[in-house]
Amino acid sequence: MSRARTAAKNFPHLRQDFAASLVVFLVALPLCVGVAVASGVPAELGLVTGIVGGIVVGLLPGSSLQVSGPAAGLTVLVFEAVREHGLAALGVIVLAAGLLQIAMGAFGMGRWFRAISISVVEGMLAGIGLIIIAGQLYAAAGADAPASGLDKITGLPGAAADAVGDATALISLAIGVGTIAVIVLWQRAPKKVRVVPGALAAVLLAVLATLVLDLPVATVEVTGLLSALQLPGLSAFGDLASVGVIGTVLAFTLIASAESLFSAAAVDRLHDGPRTRYDKELMAQGAGNAVSGLLGALPLTAVIVRSSANVQAGARTKASRVLHGLWLLLFAALLPGALALIPLPALAGILIHAGWKLIPRRQLVGMWRAHRGEALILVATAMAIVLVNMFEGVLIGLALSIVKTAWDTSHLKTEVIDKGAGPIQVHLSGNATFLRLPKILDSLEALPDDRPIELDLSGLNYLDHACRAALETWAERHSAPETEPVKVHIP
Repeated sequence: MSRARTAAKNFPHLRQDFAASLVVFLVALPLCVGVAVASGVPAELGLVTGIVGGIVVGLLPGSSLQVSGPAAGLTVLVFEAVREHGLAALGVIVLAAGLLQIAMGAFGMGRWFRAISISVVEGMLAGIGLIIIAGQLYAAAGADAPASGLDKITGLPGAAADAVGDATALISLAIGVGTIAVIVLWQRAPKKVRVVPGALAAVLLAVLATLVLDLPVATVEVTGLLSALQLPGLSAFGDLASVGVIGTVLAFTLIASAESLFSAAAVDRLHDGPRTRYDKELMAQGAGNAVSGLLGALPLTAVIVRSSANVQAGARTKASRVLHGLWLLLFAALLPGALALIPLPALAGILIHAGWKLIPRRQLVGMWRAHRGEALILVATAMAIVLVNMFEGVLIGLALSIVKTAWDTSHLKTEVIDKGAGPIQVHLSGNATFLRLPKILDSLEALPDDRPIELDLSGLNYLDHACRAALETWAERHSAPETEPVKVHIP
């Protein structure tokens, strides 16, 4: 039997997976570099993270078609971590987050991430998107962005005024705006042209324009693949005793896990192949982050843009995502100098477009029409992330979601029947929790003291301890000698 027939027998979908891997590689390449630069780390580390996401995570069980790598959704958090704790601590933080993900998957906690309110996740992505857009607008103009999310947004008018009077800044902005325009218009190009992803085409055109016109635009700084690696030393592990570092580890773990598992659910809806095994996928993501941390690289997650491109390109097995990691490795090994040709405003344009896509505009409109409370949680989570920080903003969103759920489950109906003669009948139905206790007591205390009262609680589905105790106390007080008796039927 020939080698071709043997390969076809052992790998029946190799042709489809090979073609899909090239598409994913072309989509991932500019995003890996852009995310790294926006995170404040060497561009090569973005490629290292993409390589780990393709090869390490790609070989492990969990999801068959979703693709992992550095994600725009973690850019803000990584930038803050590097600014506060230094690049040397990043590897330890990512390693610890990966080990925590492995432990969570081993204990079967992967499926619980599916219970996180979608409004909190969408709000988290919206907040991240707003900060990315605001920060990269400064980068597009060749300026330094303020540290906090709020300062980034409030400082935009002043930055725009400064750019208007600076010819170099205007040229840089033109490259950034042109990059966004190419990405948007590329979607309307003929199908044969769209074989080249829009982001890659935009970067290539920006490189060509910069070289041909000799534009004074900043480009990516290249340090070399081996020089960029920041393997954590033993002293760096001492940072794990810091409360701030522990909080960052938890934030990485929570956000990376939620984004990966929600991406898995979305990718499962795009194909008819095997469904994601959530606990194993969480462990695979953890293994990838552990390896990435050991190399001092960026945290990785499953990325919906690359994953959907993989499915749409016809991938059938996990071989496509492993091969895409190999192509990234070959590029990093053979053509690292090519990164130095990429204009920084072009990468800023790519990330501005990516940040815009993180804002769930259509979902927000649908939520506002059907579930206004969920829409408010989405907006509150996004605003909290912009005004405070990533971790605390997500916690605020989770807290609001829990409060809303508790309030929604506390539906209570109070019916008072007074026929003019005989006892007043009060029927409670639904769920009597402490959240509805003020309303219950207000209704009961408004009843006259000189009439007998029959309180029927048989229609309640749930009666918590606080309500039970309060009703018993009210009944005892109302049945005092100077008042008419109360008959209470408590289930």
